[in-house]
Amino acid sequence: MDNLEKVNLLKEVNALDALYVYKKVGNLNSHTLSVVQVENRTLDFHVHEKSDELFYVIEGSFQLETNEGLTKVESGEFIIVPKGTYHRPIVKELSKFLMIELEGTLNKENSGDLYEEG
Repeated sequence: MDNLEKVNLLKEVNALDALYVYKKVGNLNSHTLSVVQVENRTLDFHVHEKSDELFYVIEGSFQLETNEGLTKVESGEFIIVPKGTYHRPIVKELSKFLMIELEGTLNKENSGDLYEEG
């Protein structure tokens, strides 16, 4: 087994010293795994046409808004947004996430003007 590496998500996300900085913590079959801390943020509706997107809540909670309404996702839960689904996350309290997305999916347009890649 080459390049076998264990990652502690809580340690990685807690090491971030700023909000909205996406830190890559791994790659999986052309998908990027990144952690981020977010607070008091509602993004514009957007869609990913090429791949699904996964939000795993490490700590905190958020609401995911789609055309079907709001879904609350809490600590220890994840939600997968199917490709082609218009959506936007609504984060009120400080929340920490693992995101899994097709490489190149995150950018300022769908992640907000404060998007930075760590």
